[in-house]
Amino acid sequence: MLPSYARLISRHARIVLAGTAIILGVFVILGSQVFGKLQNQGFDDPASGSSQAAVILGSAFTSRPNFVFLVGARDGETVDDASAAAAGRNFTQQLSGQRGVSGVASWWSTGAPELRSRDGLQALVVAHVGAGGGHTSSGNAKAVVAALGSGTSTLTVAVGGSSGVGLDIDTQVGKDLAHAESIAIPITLLLLLLAFGSIIAASLPLAIGVVAVFGAFTGLFLVSQVADVSIYAINLATALGVGLGIDYALLIVNRFREELARGKSIEAALVKTVASAGRTVIFSALTVAVAMSALLVFPVYFLRSFAYAGIGVVLIALLGAMVILPAILTLLGHRVNSGRILRFRPLRPASGESRFWGGLARTVMRRPLVFGLPVVALLLLAGSPFLHAQFGTPDDRVLPTSSQGRQVGDALRSNFDGGASTALSAVLQGDATPAAIAAYARHVSALTSVERVDSGAGTFVSGRQVAAVEPSDAHFASANVQYLSVVGPADTQSRASQQLVSDLRAVNPPPGTTALVGGPAAELVDGNSAIGDHLGVAVGLIAASTFVLLFLFTGSVVLPLKALVLNLLSLTAVFGAMVWVFQDGHGSGLLGFTPGLVNASMPVLLFCIAFGLSMDYEVFLLSRIKEDHDHGATNSEAVVSGLAHTGRIITTAAALLSVTFLAFATSTVSFMQLFGLGTAIAIIVDATLIRGVLVPAFMRLAGDANWWAPGPLRRLRARIGLAHS
Repeated sequence: MLPSYARLISRHARIVLAGTAIILGVFVILGSQVFGKLQNQGFDDPASGSSQAAVILGSAFTSRPNFVFLVGARDGETVDDASAAAAGRNFTQQLSGQRGVSGVASWWSTGAPELRSRDGLQALVVAHVGAGGGHTSSGNAKAVVAALGSGTSTLTVAVGGSSGVGLDIDTQVGKDLAHAESIAIPITLLLLLLAFGSIIAASLPLAIGVVAVFGAFTGLFLVSQVADVSIYAINLATALGVGLGIDYALLIVNRFREELARGKSIEAALVKTVASAGRTVIFSALTVAVAMSALLVFPVYFLRSFAYAGIGVVLIALLGAMVILPAILTLLGHRVNSGRILRFRPLRPASGESRFWGGLARTVMRRPLVFGLPVVALLLLAGSPFLHAQFGTPDDRVLPTSSQGRQVGDALRSNFDGGASTALSAVLQGDATPAAIAAYARHVSALTSVERVDSGAGTFVSGRQVAAVEPSDAHFASANVQYLSVVGPADTQSRASQQLVSDLRAVNPPPGTTALVGGPAAELVDGNSAIGDHLGVAVGLIAASTFVLLFLFTGSVVLPLKALVLNLLSLTAVFGAMVWVFQDGHGSGLLGFTPGLVNASMPVLLFCIAFGLSMDYEVFLLSRIKEDHDHGATNSEAVVSGLAHTGRIITTAAALLSVTFLAFATSTVSFMQLFGLGTAIAIIVDATLIRGVLVPAFMRLAGDANWWAPGPLRRLRARIGLAHS
């Protein structure tokens, strides 16, 4: 089938490229619109209690604050001095007059103690900013912030709160993406030139990568019309698009040049390339896509967005490598080697065996346990920090200390008593008497870590009512819904805050009502649960589907099991390294982040991406080993030859892909640094220690059993036409 397909592409190459130009134009037009359609949240489970509480509060109490303005007096004044107080009241009025702004409250308008800092130098203005003036909520928030500015001659103003932090992250991600591309693309091009020694050959992988990126952007734009898509998926689409486009093109261009060097005609070289390297690319793309599709089982759209981006970019990279690239190679022919740079010979020739990789395979296979066991021990040791991992969800601390959202968050934690921006919300649905509400609030206020409870029945502290009902307390009730503001620890990611969520949910609500608990700490608990509850399904899906694909590719049941075990071993080391760096703080000064809880979504994301990319290189290597084994080589000869022929390709591809992901380690958003650095480490470990040492060691120990499969499965594979490559 593949040889016939290659001949078809070869004979209609000009038509294929003309169609490609049109499609690429569509990709550029649609893909460039994606940035305005993406969201900056997505870490919560829509079916969780905290999410349902947020929906109810949003519909019944539209004034729930999502912005916090940290206002400070200049020249050493306190916020109670006459000039600062007058300016503060004026700022509050200005904010109230903005379109789409509701629920404005400040220290100067309410006198609420939690809105004034302990030292009196700062005060808070809280508000809900929604859609207004024809804008979306996000667009209107930007307009409101721009209109208010950063302060006056009397006051300084910094913007924070959940939506304020979201705006900061939006801005920062855009800047970081441009910065990462400015680093990665020149280095990638230089490495490609060194690998090929030819401008023409080096430009082909990069061209396929660009097509894959814009194709993925277009896919995300289309998905965003019907579902929420996280802005962070852009980073994956860019890195994976460039990386996989280069990986697949590198394999195909290398094989095409190799076949030309053997004296074959252009069409014959293309047919052999598509039948061998093309088959490898197809199976490789399928394994990566399957790994990424596992993210769809999670209810949080942050992870689902990466599935949309990952699956889309893999499919576009596959089409680029299997449709566009063969057409280009047909027209270029021997000119694929044109454009030599100063008669420079490539560092990694397209054909011939690598003495280093062949020699490494022979050395390892002579003493597989001597070389293999220390590597296994090293990877397990590297993974040990993961045993004390603690998981959270991103808050303002993922931002650099120079950002306003981070500065507001730091001030709230250090210089303010707990308040509306960090409080838990106990949302009660149904009818309850004021006496029942008071009894419930009294019980809740006695819980450990609760500072006070504000409700429609008054204010309660330590099981006692400390303030009678006031007219302003009416805002706690609406129709058949009312809520209590439960003020606890200022740090919503602390163990005390998470325990308070459990304790609050254990309290029986007033008779005739049902209770839901919301707020930042509840969202953290529910987000972690959503990931933990679906993790087994995702891992099982990846393991089962990868096993099936590798069996169909190799005809062995042993090699898929080997691949699964070695990939898990590699990922264990990566997870440990990420905890050691981003939770324990080693290297925080160098990378410029604040150590803290590991974003619970990141290990899952790293698992799926790194697992898929590891299988990518597994398929590259096994393809050549199997090809030699099918042509009569012994198990040991096939392994040596396979690693000798693909070692350069795998390490070149890994170097190029790791550069792309390492560029994201320069981000100023800490969990994007984790994403970039973690993926790069996974790629490097897999391409060196796993492929160079553990694969030869395992295959030497297993011997001919590497190729074993039960008779019924062998016959099934032969029946569907996959028994021979």
